[in-house]
Amino acid sequence: MIGNMSASASEVHPKLFIANEWRPSHTGQTFETVDPSTEEVIASIPRGGAEDVDDAVSAAREAFNGPWRRLTPEDRARFLYQVARSLESRLEEFARLETLDTGKPLQHSRNEIRNCVRYFDYYAGAADKIHGETIPLGPNYLDYTVREPLGVTAHIVPWNVPLGMVCRSLAPALAAGNAAVVKPAEQTPLTALKLAELFLELDAPPGVYNVVTGFGEEAGRALSEHPGIDSITFTGSVETGRAVLRAAAEHVRPVVLELGGKSPQVVFADCDLDLAADEVAKGIYSNSGQYCDAGSRLLIDGSIKEPFLEKVIERARAIKLGAGMDEPDMGPLVSEEHFERVLGYIEVGNKEGARMLTGGRAEGFERGYFVAPTIFDDVESNMRIAQEEIFGPVLATLSFGSEVEAIEIANDSSYGLAAGIFTRDIDRALRFASEIQAGYVMINEYFSGGMGSPFGGYKQSGIGRERGLIALDNYTQIKNVVVKVGQRLPRRSAGIQDALAPITKPG
Repeated sequence: MIGNMSASASEVHPKLFIANEWRPSHTGQTFETVDPSTEEVIASIPRGGAEDVDDAVSAAREAFNGPWRRLTPEDRARFLYQVARSLESRLEEFARLETLDTGKPLQHSRNEIRNCVRYFDYYAGAADKIHGETIPLGPNYLDYTVREPLGVTAHIVPWNVPLGMVCRSLAPALAAGNAAVVKPAEQTPLTALKLAELFLELDAPPGVYNVVTGFGEEAGRALSEHPGIDSITFTGSVETGRAVLRAAAEHVRPVVLELGGKSPQVVFADCDLDLAADEVAKGIYSNSGQYCDAGSRLLIDGSIKEPFLEKVIERARAIKLGAGMDEPDMGPLVSEEHFERVLGYIEVGNKEGARMLTGGRAEGFERGYFVAPTIFDDVESNMRIAQEEIFGPVLATLSFGSEVEAIEIANDSSYGLAAGIFTRDIDRALRFASEIQAGYVMINEYFSGGMGSPFGGYKQSGIGRERGLIALDNYTQIKNVVVKVGQRLPRRSAGIQDALAPITKPG
């Protein structure tokens, strides 16, 4: 399916993947995906719509009601391990394709594909450990629960970590016994389609994995509103998340929403300043700041503000920008539209009265969507650059005079996804972690954690948790079974037992 894998061009046939078949879209229309490093067209992609979504959902339903559901947990585990091994053997191929589509550094893409392998390995190991429990009702009853798959799961994924976001939700959904329909972001659809090749090569039951490419307002909306979907996992903006939630409410289906953040990195005076500066820079400039949990607000103890900012500025200016295939430190933003959006926020910061210490539009690039690592100082908590998610390499700096003030500033946000704390005082670290309104808290290292670490947010950052064993709850439902067994044993004496008999009856 994938043709030329060079850095300048790659051709993808305009086909959707439904029921293990490459199909044209019912619309007959296509759109182009672009290399953000060069602005060159990479591929022509099918523009799927409601009819295509309907076909994909029907295929997934047939798989769920048929061969996939009949597989034992051990068989599902074996299949997921096979996906992991196949993906691992083609890691470089997938990484190069991801870099072409997103512009991110090639090494960064390699790490993300390795994470995809880990997702399939992790949930393969969990597939035969999804079990219920027994409830003690007494000797004359057997009461037990069973965790069953939901059915057909929808996965609407973003462009910032295209294949990683697919695998993060797809692997637990399949491990639990569901069949899936994936709608990748229109900016970055290539690796989701490429993954379909593996399912085809491994003889997956038709309909277990389906991919419908297209635009959010067309294919994405049709998928979220489809009555045949049993759950929705969505990562993206708050605005779109609300629309997904409304659609889910119409059909009374569960949702998992990861909607973004404005995550603080809190630096206390007693921390290792060099280590903290390294982590702060990593927390905001990795993936060009295009992470929902990017540490985009820097809160610094006022007593160390100037020397610490100098260290962060030094690291920001040392970052090498370039095309992802050239192995830079930081690549471009994903699209022209997003590029203009981030530059617009930089202009807003200047107009609001914040002081830009470094960054802005990157110099020396005739083509590509490059923004230099940017740092604002003199930021007030009520400024837009301190409250709104920019999703780019833009750091807003605020200072505090006490731990109480730091907590107040950190929690002064409609988001609550992640937070970083830098201090040598473990009591302070744990105290701060207990007070901060965030679903994921990291101490003395940003972007820490692993496959088993539950990830999700408070407030408008979303609903539910991904990663870890808890993610299996997103894709299972509980059935309770109560069995009356045998006869009651003869009573040895009357008295308190007789008095209690009415309240021991199950109700």
